[in-house]
Amino acid sequence: MQSTTLVLFLAVLATVFPASAQQPDGVRPAPPDLGANLPAQPIGPEDLIALQVYDAPEFTRSVRVSADGSIRLPMLKNSIRVQGLLPKDIETLIAEALQREKIFVDPFVSVSVLEYHSRPISVSGAVKSPLIFQAIGSVTLIDALGKAGGLVPDQAGPEILVTKPNGDTGTLSIQRIPVKTLMSGAEPELNIKLTGGEEVRVPDVGRIVVAGSVTRPGPYPVLDGAANTVITAIAQAQGTVQYYSHTAYLYRPDDKGTIHELKIPLGDILQRKKPDITLQAKDVLFVPDSSGRRITDRLVTAMTGIGGGAALALIYVLR
Repeated sequence: MQSTTLVLFLAVLATVFPASAQQPDGVRPAPPDLGANLPAQPIGPEDLIALQVYDAPEFTRSVRVSADGSIRLPMLKNSIRVQGLLPKDIETLIAEALQREKIFVDPFVSVSVLEYHSRPISVSGAVKSPLIFQAIGSVTLIDALGKAGGLVPDQAGPEILVTKPNGDTGTLSIQRIPVKTLMSGAEPELNIKLTGGEEVRVPDVGRIVVAGSVTRPGPYPVLDGAANTVITAIAQAQGTVQYYSHTAYLYRPDDKGTIHELKIPLGDILQRKKPDITLQAKDVLFVPDSSGRRITDRLVTAMTGIGGGAALALIYVLR
């Protein structure tokens, strides 16, 4: 009889005080989440953090980090510098401040990250969707290019330029990453980790304009890893048309933008009677018809400075 009574008593206790509600001495349940809790990373200016003090809902709030890297809470006299700290470190600082100013005896503070704004990575140039995003968690160079939709075919140059700040020195460093090697995975160390503050730029491929009496006039990409010469440029333009002049003209802008004209013995070069001539990005190779018609510096400058359909329209006018 006594055994039955004991069993019934224990059953009532289990109902009133379920096991899940029992807590070890000195341990308080964690407060509920305020919302998004992003991966913990060092906090910076303009980041948005969520603050909660257990058993004090009036102190639950979101706080934006100021430009000087600090936060100010209405219940504290002084601001708290949080830049470079992890959320758990900020919890300790706030708890100590609340104790020091005798607002709480033993506060339980929770800090989580709602938004990061201090770790921008920009991706621009010959990518499908240039953008700026925040470096949250682990971000690599290939991850950044993927967020930008990848490289634009036939427009991206052979290198990617990654500019990043050198700590607090205020200086910048530029790293050149070869596209083919990066994408092939042959050198994994080229897929560098980005932590925020980097600018990733994919320069357009250099172009050579072939105009005049050729089958397909237009801008053509500088060939990667190959000789770029008069013969290869004519080949890209699918050869000359009938009655072309055997004397062509090469227009080359210098570093100051001045156009220099060079006379090219095109007929002799094509017949291998004279050595080929190396071309470079922004060169304009103009093949006149048999009348020897020339083009002006103004047109040359226009052809080296524009691309796409507008450039093709201008080049076809010269035929």
